[in-house]
This record gives sequence, C-alpha cells and structure tokens, in this order.
Amino acid sequence: MRYLILICSVFFVSALAAFGQPRMIEKPLSSAPAKPSAPPSFEAKYEGGMFGYSSKEPGTLRFDDDNLRLVFYGSDKKEKFSINYDDLIVIYPQSKSVTSTTGTVVSHIPLPGAGLGSYIKEKRQYLVVQFKDPDADVEGLVNFKVDNKELLDSVIQTLGQKAQMQQRGDAYYRPRKEG
Repeated sequence: MRYLILICSVFFVSALAAFGQPRMIEKPLSSAPAKPSAPPSFEAKYEGGMFGYSSKEPGTLRFDDDNLRLVFYGSDKKEKFSINYDDLIVIYPQSKSVTSTTGTVVSHIPLPGAGLGSYIKEKRQYLVVQFKDPDADVEGLVNFKVDNKELLDSVIQTLGQKAQMQQRGDAYYRPRKEG
C-alpha cells in the first residue's frame, strides 16, 4: 500500500510540473470582416502633434504609395508634412462625445428648459498616429479629425496594411524588433 501511495504521489507531482511550464501566448487571428479600402485621398482636419506645426488646419490626407508615406496637404493644397510608412508605430481610432454647437447655443438661451441643450451631443472621430521622427530622433503623436466612423475604419485598415503592421482590435501596431 505504501508503494502505491508513493507511486501515485510521484505521478501526481510530475503531472503538476509538466503543466507548470511557461507556454508561448498564442495570438488569436483577427476574424473581423474586411472593410472597404480607403480612398487615395480624403478630407481631414489636422488637430496637432507634429513638431513645427502648432495650428489646427483643415486639409487633405493622401496615401503616397510611390514614396511609401502618408502626406498631409493644408487648406492651400500645399504639402505640409509627411510620415513614412516605416516610421509608423501605432495607428488607432479615437472618438469623443462633445456638446454640439447647436446644443451650446440652445443652452445659453434664457428660457426655461434651455439648459437641456447641453445634452445635445455629437461624436467626433479621430485618426491617431504614433510615429518615430528620424530627423529629431523622438516619437510623436499626430491627431486628425475625420468626418465619419466608416471612413476612419477603412483608413486605419488601409494604412495598417500598406505599412505592413499587425492588427490588434481596431488598431494596428509595429511589433518591437528582437535585439
């Protein structure tokens, strides 16, 4: 009987040791349906983040596939700055719920119930791009306001694929290089 208990306990301890080994985390494959490709250029408002460009400005974002970069053209149709696809670190969507202009105006009318205007909300969609700036040897974070969620989702997918980044949920990132 003693030997049977000893053999069972050795088997039990060895089984626990086998399951206690660290294992690599398996990354789930993205099962999200493919979104339509983004147009080659689209309207976007630069909200800030690029070194040397502090003022917000409406303009156009364009995929420059020949030179492998994302280019922002200002309201004067001139190129303001560009970000190389290889310099992208993370791209992701962000949305903010803000009181609309109409809601702000209505809430300031001196009538009973006008304060309810602050509950009139609208969602704003932003493309957030984190990148390496090789000229300044720093990282930056640029924001662009985009008209709607469908366009934003297709832009993120298209840019992530063009830059050969990996997808994680709604975002795309460039994995760290092993070194």
